[in-house]
Amino acid sequence: MKRLWRAWVPHSAGVRFAAIYAILFGASALALALFLWWATAGLLERQVAAAIGADMQGLDEQWQEGGLPALILTIRDRLAENIDDDAIYLLVDGRRRPLAGNLARWPLDAGVTADWFEVSVLREGVRSPALLHRVDLPGGYRLLVGRDIQARARLRRLLTDALLWSVLVVGLLGSAGALVIRGLFRRTLANVSRTTEAISAGDLTRRVPLSGRDDEFDRLAETINDMLERIARLMDGVKQVSNAIAHDLRTPITRARTRLEDALLHAEGETALRAAIERGQADLDGVVGIFQALLRIAEIEAGARRSAFARFDLAASLADLAELYGVAAEEAGLRLDFVCAASLPVFGDRDLLQQAVANLLDNAIKFSPPGGVIRLEGRLDADIQLIVADGGPGIPPEDRLHATERFFRGERARSTPGSGLGLALVQAVAQLHGGRIELADNAPGLYAAIILPLPLPLTGG
Repeated sequence: MKRLWRAWVPHSAGVRFAAIYAILFGASALALALFLWWATAGLLERQVAAAIGADMQGLDEQWQEGGLPALILTIRDRLAENIDDDAIYLLVDGRRRPLAGNLARWPLDAGVTADWFEVSVLREGVRSPALLHRVDLPGGYRLLVGRDIQARARLRRLLTDALLWSVLVVGLLGSAGALVIRGLFRRTLANVSRTTEAISAGDLTRRVPLSGRDDEFDRLAETINDMLERIARLMDGVKQVSNAIAHDLRTPITRARTRLEDALLHAEGETALRAAIERGQADLDGVVGIFQALLRIAEIEAGARRSAFARFDLAASLADLAELYGVAAEEAGLRLDFVCAASLPVFGDRDLLQQAVANLLDNAIKFSPPGGVIRLEGRLDADIQLIVADGGPGIPPEDRLHATERFFRGERARSTPGSGLGLALVQAVAQLHGGRIELADNAPGLYAAIILPLPLPLTGG
């Protein structure tokens, strides 16, 4: 059954959507037409039945008041006053001989048990449909009261014909609308298809064009374009990282190889050879450290450390860092000022956040001139801000957008040791915790802030 269904359903999504539109449009229009037909025909039928009922009630009152003579007189008067010539009356005795009315004889197919019935009657030589109501009177008399419904029958046929024509018109309009919907759908998807084909062919600059109507298709195109922009940035980042790895690792590896080769050829004695090996080992340890930093950043960006998240007070961790780096700053001829809120409630990874702040402090100590001041501050406001500000050369505005990229090193930092991964790790940690890093001018120096959201309150259960 499923195989048959798949074989019947078109493979084109545009055709399917167009068919669904045509079916829904046709069903809605047909339902409306049927309702109008039923309401119009039903209204006419109810009006006829109400007129017959009122007529019968009046005749019954005449029977009750004046008996048979009064009933016969009333029937004759009503026939004389019937301008539309659609009233039908017939009063017969027990032998079904006509006493009054405009029918020549009692209809043979008049109901025996049913009070209401619809039959074909002969009036003035013309046969026409009629709706009749039968009443049995005392003494064997019988009375028929009805209306000629020839006009109603013609109107019903007219409505039926109109309904059939409307079905045809609805079918044509539905088909035309389905073709329009299919064309719009195809054009919209064609733009997406052409763009993705170009991207697959290697043209990462192509984007899905917008119609300017700000509809669902435009929002879909914007989402796809945002995704393509991110992919392009990631590809550029991969290229930059590859180039940076090749550049930054070539130097220590080449230096280690040169030292070992020189020691192998020219070392005089065990002491010189051991010293050369130790220097080569230090160079290789630096290479290993770079790879470990890259793996740590990748692990953080993948969210693998979320399992270690817990609630803790970051103020105590900042105090420990201030004590530890205060000594390092003093050895470098600097002063570390520490200001912190009484409590900094955080939901996250304690070790990662300490590592991020430590990276900022390392950079501040590395780039601050002797006699400078470094400020470590923890603020609690609408969010949590971990601030490290120094008095060093800072980062130029044109470099701040790239400062958190892997291996990026500005012109002012090229003469200092480092791999260019410190701020990249800080940004990865901030993003893992739902926050961000902000870099600004400290005039002079760099103002770096890790901004974290406040944790959600605990709910009892």
